[in-house]
Amino acid sequence: MDARRPAKRVRALVLGCWLGTAFSLTACATYSDRTQLAREALRVADYEASLTQFNKLLEVRDRTELPAEWKHNVPLVVLERATVLQAMGDYDWSARDFQAADKELELLDIARDGAGKVGQYIYSDSATKYKTSPTEKLSLNAMNLCNYLVRGQLDGAKIEAKRFTVMRTYFRDHDPEHEHGAFGSYLAGVVYERLGNADEALRYYEEALQERDFATLRTVVPRLATRGSYRGPRITAYLARATAADLAPGTGEVLVVAKVGLVPYKVPMRIPIGAAIGLAGTYITGDPRILEHSMFKVVSYPELQEAHTLFSSAQVAVDGDEIPVDFASDLAAEIAAEYEELRPKILGAAITRMIVRAAAAEGARAAGRQAEGVGGLVGFLAAAAVEGTLVALDKPDTRSWSTLPGRVFIGRQRVAAGRHQVEVALTGPGGQERRVYDVDVPADGFVVLDVTSLR
Repeated sequence: MDARRPAKRVRALVLGCWLGTAFSLTACATYSDRTQLAREALRVADYEASLTQFNKLLEVRDRTELPAEWKHNVPLVVLERATVLQAMGDYDWSARDFQAADKELELLDIARDGAGKVGQYIYSDSATKYKTSPTEKLSLNAMNLCNYLVRGQLDGAKIEAKRFTVMRTYFRDHDPEHEHGAFGSYLAGVVYERLGNADEALRYYEEALQERDFATLRTVVPRLATRGSYRGPRITAYLARATAADLAPGTGEVLVVAKVGLVPYKVPMRIPIGAAIGLAGTYITGDPRILEHSMFKVVSYPELQEAHTLFSSAQVAVDGDEIPVDFASDLAAEIAAEYEELRPKILGAAITRMIVRAAAAEGARAAGRQAEGVGGLVGFLAAAAVEGTLVALDKPDTRSWSTLPGRVFIGRQRVAAGRHQVEVALTGPGGQERRVYDVDVPADGFVVLDVTSLR
């Protein structure tokens, strides 16, 4: 018998173990990997290329098609495509996509998560349908409100405002310490103001004022108060320092919603096991001491990464005169705050998974020790194969609404009926981008412009 055969078998086993693990590592791309080309196209304002990439992920030919099945990541990708379509000014198809995605998406209920189940979902449930965070859910309805307002469709905007209200009321009741969706509340107020319902408009503006002091409302609120009876604490404060101004006959209004940049998105990251245990605290299930025998001394988990943002502010001028513009919502900061609250739970879920893997590897190592001849080495290799393969296949869930704009600005101005030129300047670290629009404002009517730059 050839004495070299056991050694050859060992070398073959070593090679097989590590080749299998390497194959597993390359076979499972994360969501952020699969959407990378779409995000890169947005950086250079190539919206058509970004749209093409999302269509490929949906396995459809063009923007007019919806996916045949709504599994796993499909609702999220439709949501991403809806945002790109809005940035392209394709409001009809954008509205269709937002509505379709909204019907399929569930809420990631952070407010009522007492046992860390949300962390388990975010860390490991990439095979399930995507669930939106509170900021994402409210932003979805607010973004679609823009589609209806731009097209002057107040009935559709009213329905979207009601959907927004249902979710915002839920969050306010179950998570009163955090306010979300200021720009959605503001736009819903615009809808009811235009529908002639002063009290509902004032209620929505009160909600918006809970988060920010909107200078653009200082003349609107007193005017509405002459026709409505609702008085919240912030509305009351506005009325104490302002007086209603009569509308000049034959005037209309220009309202600009400018959305710039992108929110942070999730990418796979690694952290030393000791640091992860310290951050996860009580959200770990199992005995972490078993990890002392593990070969893998880092935890892989989904971490937020800032998007490459060129523009961070907006200015608006009508016929050459600058008009008031409010910083309505910092969605990037809201997404980051939600994640910071969840990080210990996410790491707890990741470490719990590692404990399960380490236990499986210990079982393989014990079985290997019973083998003849080179049993110790076989046990080691068996443990390495089990643990390495599980690590490779157990990818962190990096799904998130990566095309959601990072910041929202709102400007509005009363103007005489007729033709006007509106100039919007987007500025930031990437320089400046100017867009010019010619609008026709009807008497006692309004024009809404949506200006979106996803970079």
